[in-house]
Amino acid sequence: MAKGEHSTGIYDHLYRRFFANRDRHPGYDFQRAPGGSAQPPAVTFPEKLRWWSLDRWRRRKKILSERDRLQREIVEMSAGRSKERRP
Repeated sequence: MAKGEHSTGIYDHLYRRFFANRDRHPGYDFQRAPGGSAQPPAVTFPEKLRWWSLDRWRRRKKILSERDRLQREIVEMSAGRSKERRP
């Protein structure tokens, strides 16, 4: 946005505020990122992953099955079906 230019876009006031305050902002701290309202789901394994691990296919299969289960739950919620109403 050039100086002296007055546009009427819906976000122009936000851009003006950002450019006015950008020197005073401390910046983003990636080590202290907000977590949101819920922690992301995690799949746990009995042993640590090593580069020489021979069970990578089992780990991948478990991660993909958990992903599919969570996606099914989301689809069921959006379709109006809940766990309580299942026969």
